[in-house]
Amino acid sequence: MRATAYLILAATLVLWSGNWIVARAVRDDVSPGIATFARLVIVVLVLLPLAWKDLLPRLRALRARDRAVLAGLGLAGGGVHLAMQWLGLHYTTATSGTLYLSTSPIFILLMAGMFLGERIVALQWAGVGISFAGVALIAAQGDPGALAALSFNRGDLLAVGSMAMWSAYTILLRKRRDALNTVQLLLVVCSLGMLFMAPWLLWELSGAGRAQPAGGRAGRAVLGHRLAAARLRRLELRGHAPGRGARRRHHAPDAGHRGADVGGVPGRTAAVVPFRRHRADPGRRGSRPGRAGKANSPP
Repeated sequence: MRATAYLILAATLVLWSGNWIVARAVRDDVSPGIATFARLVIVVLVLLPLAWKDLLPRLRALRARDRAVLAGLGLAGGGVHLAMQWLGLHYTTATSGTLYLSTSPIFILLMAGMFLGERIVALQWAGVGISFAGVALIAAQGDPGALAALSFNRGDLLAVGSMAMWSAYTILLRKRRDALNTVQLLLVVCSLGMLFMAPWLLWELSGAGRAQPAGGRAGRAVLGHRLAAARLRRLELRGHAPGRGARRRHHAPDAGHRGADVGGVPGRTAAVVPFRRHRADPGRRGSRPGRAGKANSPP
């Protein structure tokens, strides 16, 4: 089970790195709000027939705490962070964007310790520190002196903010106690994401923002990454605690650099990932605690 989770994690990193490349490539063809809202609509329409069975009874059985966690998931991971990423890539490069993926392990480790009670050992911090140093060296193109000249623009800040939101989403996934299965969860999160994205979309359509419709190839590329990467991310978190997965998020920049070289490979990979239904996790409400023992206990 753990080996499978790590394989899914590796695939997720490649796909999410490719997501930055696709966003950078079509940033002038599709505006952030329309791109994010449109792919959420498509995902909801695709998933609805697969998730409909037993969905309404499970939604009615949600407690106030369950609803609050799902709302947080919809806000942090449903779409707003993707729109921030998309907007940020108007002002920074895809390479810089994938490098900012390396900030998420730091956010995840901090949040896992603060909100999940997960014990973060020194070896984990050392691994993150070494990886981050390697990422910084890549960003400086092998010239350590160039790090002193680094400056951040609004695109960089949006990218880092997007990673902070995604890290919060990762932590919130471990706080779930609902009975929704994986496909139903994705449907609910994307539906809530549409709700939270509505003000941004209206702002763009009003003329204050930069609204552009999605073209054919751009739309297919964005949808492929959204379906495959989000699906794999949820499967990944079934296998291990956030702190363990966080250490491996530093491989995403390398995948992003390679993906920028090979272009369409991430999109073609997304197209062939099997999309299967999964039963609800029978141990969801009483799951065996791992390192984050407090997080898996009832509220």
